[in-house]
Amino acid sequence: MYDFLTTSPWPDYELIDCGNFQKLERFGKYLLARPEPQAIWDPHLPLKEWEKADAAFARAPGSTEKGQWRLKPDMPEQWLIDYQRPDGLKLKFRLGLSSFKHVGLFPEQDPNWQFIYNQTRQRRAKLPRVLNLFAYTGAATLAARAAGADVTHLDSVKQVNFWARDNMEASQLDGVRWLVEDAMKYVRREVKRGSKYQGLILDPPAYGRGPNGEKWQLEDELNEMLKLSQQLLDPEDHFFVVNLYSLGFSALILDNLTTAIFPGEKAVRELGEIYLHDAGQRKLPLGTFCRFAV
Repeated sequence: MYDFLTTSPWPDYELIDCGNFQKLERFGKYLLARPEPQAIWDPHLPLKEWEKADAAFARAPGSTEKGQWRLKPDMPEQWLIDYQRPDGLKLKFRLGLSSFKHVGLFPEQDPNWQFIYNQTRQRRAKLPRVLNLFAYTGAATLAARAAGADVTHLDSVKQVNFWARDNMEASQLDGVRWLVEDAMKYVRREVKRGSKYQGLILDPPAYGRGPNGEKWQLEDELNEMLKLSQQLLDPEDHFFVVNLYSLGFSALILDNLTTAIFPGEKAVRELGEIYLHDAGQRKLPLGTFCRFAV
């Protein structure tokens, strides 16, 4: 089955418009305009609506990633937003304006956060062990922790782990295990140790570096990472989520990989694309995913 997932209505987040390689979003009470390479169509709203943005990101000359934000006088560089769902999941996130256009949160992951929260609560283990790799600022980590999991949060960037800890404290949670590690090295060691997890979350970048300069290239490393992940899952009681945001990386690639590596989960597997829709009902694609639970 090929699925399309999108964010549920969320008072503190809205994709207002997208187009001309940009997106206009509201986080809390602040409007942000920033680049979006997938939005190749024309915007729905006139320019005057985009000019209302409290912060707009401008790329640096010659760079595809780095740049700086242009802020209106009352726009803070950091602020908090609420995240609350009918199933009981309540979190707070600290947002900030980074030099890479990011704000510390990927709202399109809302359906996966809900999946993680609900699947953690359904595990048969009294204290489910959950491993979150490439964990960034920890929204998925906190969803699992809020559901009662023993969570290990791994990211190769120390400052990102500090940010995730701020989110944990703002959400009035505790008890997360924080690791600044190279994901592949850690998973290999865990397999050798015979470790098992009831939940495993992967959100790898297209390209990255470990804390000691270890190279991560998605197309070169993903096959091995998924094979190792299969060995880490409790065979009788687990959930698994992998999300990819890489232009041109089709969900069919995930289909081929997961069919070969997790053949027993094909009947319960969800696979497809994640997107956001704006006020004009255009669908902005923001990644591919695969997830299942047994």
